[in-house]
Amino acid sequence: MPPGARRLARFSVPGLLVLAALIAAAATLAVVVVRGNPVPSRAQQVQAIAAGLHCPICKDLSVADSPAPLAQQMRQEIAQQLRAGESPDHIRAGFVAAYGDSVLMSPPRQGLAGVAYYLPWLVLAAGVAAAATMLRRWLRAAPADQSEAGASQLSESQLRAVAKAVAQLRAEEPG
Repeated sequence: MPPGARRLARFSVPGLLVLAALIAAAATLAVVVVRGNPVPSRAQQVQAIAAGLHCPICKDLSVADSPAPLAQQMRQEIAQQLRAGESPDHIRAGFVAAYGDSVLMSPPRQGLAGVAYYLPWLVLAAGVAAAATMLRRWLRAAPADQSEAGASQLSESQLRAVAKAVAQLRAEEPG
C-alpha cells in the first residue's frame, strides 16, 4: 500500500467529509473574494466620489448629476486627483475644506448633524422604554385591582349574610 493511501486509511468517513466540506468552502470563499471585489474603473471612481458631493450651485443635485459648469469642473478635479494617486477620502476632505460640510450629500455624524441623526433613535428608544414600563405597571396592577373590585361590590351586611349562609350549609351537611 502506498504511503499516501495509509494516511487516508487513518481518516474516518465523517472526517473525510468534513475535510471535503472545508476545502469546498475555502474554494467558494476564494471565488467570491476574487469576483466580488472588482477594481472599479477611473470613471466609476469619479462617479462614486461625485455622487457623494452636493453641487454648490444647484443644492438639490449631486456633482455627478448636475449639469452646472462648476459641477463639471469638480468632476474634472476629482479625475485629476485620482490620476495623481489621491485617495477618495483625501479628495472629499479637500472639497469639504473648500466648501464646508454642506458639500457632502450625507453630513458627518458629529456636532449638530450628529444630533439630527441620533435624536430619532433616542426618541424611539425612550418610547419603547416608556411603553415597557407602562405595560409592566399595568400587568402588575391588574390582579390587585380585580380582587379589590370584587370585594368592594359587597356591603358589610351582605358579607355577614353570605357568611351566615355558608355557616348554615356547613351545619346541614351530614358529617
